[in-house]
Amino acid sequence: MSEKQAILTVKDLSKTFSNESVQQHVLKNLNLSIYKGDFTVIMGNSGSGKSTLLYALSGMDRPSMGTITYFTGKDGNVKETEISGFNNDKLALFRRDHVGFVFQQNYLNDSMSALDNIMVCGLLKNKNRKALSEKAKELLKKVEITEKDFNKFPTQMSGGQQQRVAVVRGVINSPEVLYADEPTGALNSQNTQNVLDILSDLNDEGQSIVMVTHTIKAAERGNRIIYLADGVISDEINLGPYVGDYKDESNPNLEEAKKRHAKLKAFLQDMGW
Repeated sequence: MSEKQAILTVKDLSKTFSNESVQQHVLKNLNLSIYKGDFTVIMGNSGSGKSTLLYALSGMDRPSMGTITYFTGKDGNVKETEISGFNNDKLALFRRDHVGFVFQQNYLNDSMSALDNIMVCGLLKNKNRKALSEKAKELLKKVEITEKDFNKFPTQMSGGQQQRVAVVRGVINSPEVLYADEPTGALNSQNTQNVLDILSDLNDEGQSIVMVTHTIKAAERGNRIIYLADGVISDEINLGPYVGDYKDESNPNLEEAKKRHAKLKAFLQDMGW
């Protein structure tokens, strides 16, 4: 079995917030690697540093100390880029070219159609409008946004549709890593299922994903679960690939799914979750 390829490494990462004379150490000397093709899930209680870590990894925020190094490109042409010292402009360019993000709130522009919300992000990198439009439409159809909805404004769409558009926006530039911060936190159960299915499908196609969640339902989609407590990594577990819903009696992998669920539940209980 070949060794996994790291897509980024983190060394001695710390993040401190200062408020007058008070300092809050949110992340404390973290060391971590994220691997290509993995669906990595970050869990932990409220205030453990989950979202802070996600924002630092993605270049949305800077660490106070430590390094974040990306390995981009393919096989014989891998480029090593240390982003933690980048200024705002260089970080923005790096995010444009290498990173996608899905937030809990979709942050779509209400004055633009669903398609234009995606196009405006894609055109930052790809100036071929025709090719980009074709790609955006293909991705929208893949997440079950039909042609009649391409030109709808976000306010004319359901919350689940909006978040599916937001996922397409996150992957339109073919990022090395798609980051997701509680992507189903504002959705009902059916829309949650739909968005998680889309993320699983993307991962099956090779998309590397790092997701923060507070629910076991979402966490089960990951093959690797990292648990944070008070700004440090308490432990992690490798579940292997997602094999379907452990409650779905029609699932051909039902017994394996049940064992996988039990393994994750036991791990989280050990972590005090």
